[in-house]
Amino acid sequence: RLAELQDKLYAQDRWGVLCIIQAMDAAGKDGTVKHVFSGLNPLGCEVTPFKAPSAAELDHDFLWRHVQALPARGHISIHNRSWYEEVLIARVHPNILVGQKIPPHLVTKHVYDERLEDIANFERYLARQGMVIQKFFLHVSKEEQRRRFLSRIQEPGKNWKFTAGDVAERAHWDEYQGAYQQAIRATASKTAPWYVVPADQKWFTRLVVVGAMVDALEKLDLRYPDPDPAKAAQLAEAKRILEKEE
Repeated sequence: RLAELQDKLYAQDRWGVLCIIQAMDAAGKDGTVKHVFSGLNPLGCEVTPFKAPSAAELDHDFLWRHVQALPARGHISIHNRSWYEEVLIARVHPNILVGQKIPPHLVTKHVYDERLEDIANFERYLARQGMVIQKFFLHVSKEEQRRRFLSRIQEPGKNWKFTAGDVAERAHWDEYQGAYQQAIRATASKTAPWYVVPADQKWFTRLVVVGAMVDALEKLDLRYPDPDPAKAAQLAEAKRILEKEE
């Protein structure tokens, strides 16, 4: 069903769709992207995983690199992590702000609240331009994360997924949970809703995400565009010529 709706979205060329996926490490972001969106037409679907910003990206505002990956009309863009990292990991590790070259007097105790306000306003702007925004927080439990980390360590085929930094970040679990609560509370809206999805069972996570995406697209009343008179005349003439060849 999602593939059918995407085909109409692409043909209609009117709406853009942005899917943001956020989560703690090992919550299943990559697997969710793979299983939910693998059946879509790649001509109208882009996936962007956001890692730590590059030196070039740090020469711009924190939204800049994400804007480059926003969907065109008719397209679906999936952001694996997003601008919310700037109020999550940057809140847990404030020293990150030092490397962002922001004038010191602008980095006040309100900087994260200001960023949340900027994000909410920007998402409101995007919605007014015809962008559908769906945001998912894949909420894995601390114990399930521990099991998945052990699996990545013990299974050779999963070693590449694990880094020493994963365990270091796990030590900040409560801080991250608090940061997520503040971010979701400040930016959830009718036009850019958050879905907090239980992520201990992968099949359930994927079912919720695909269901929410289908529901959002069905509300758009997508349909294949009717040809204008000139196009209709071209189709009729092409049909006449081809049928004449029989």
